[in-house]
Amino acid sequence: QVQLVESGGGLVQAGDSLRLSCAASGRTFSSYAMGWFRQASGKEREFVAATTWRGGSTYSADYADSVKGRFSISRGVWNTVSLQMNSLKPEDTAVYYCAASNTILTMRSANYWGQGTQVTVSS
Repeated sequence: QVQLVESGGGLVQAGDSLRLSCAASGRTFSSYAMGWFRQASGKEREFVAATTWRGGSTYSADYADSVKGRFSISRGVWNTVSLQMNSLKPEDTAVYYCAASNTILTMRSANYWGQGTQVTVSS
């Protein structure tokens, strides 16, 4: 059974940092695109960042414009993906979801989703 489990959410102040982690199990994800989406209360889920396999041990990274320069995504060993979030803003408040796809990662193409972790940024 495939599972994606997020961790690292919490309550922080504006300007602080948080690191989210996602551990995937149940299959090998080394060739999968993995990344993060978020959903704020009353809003649609949106793309945050993704890593895409480019062959061998190479992955490319893509970011939403709203987080470029502040967030950094990375792939670890053993089916993990992390999101380092710096200079957090109140508008970053949302439930953050880890996702994986065997193609390019989009909301429609995602094969697997985590249960989500809450990030709250106070002003």
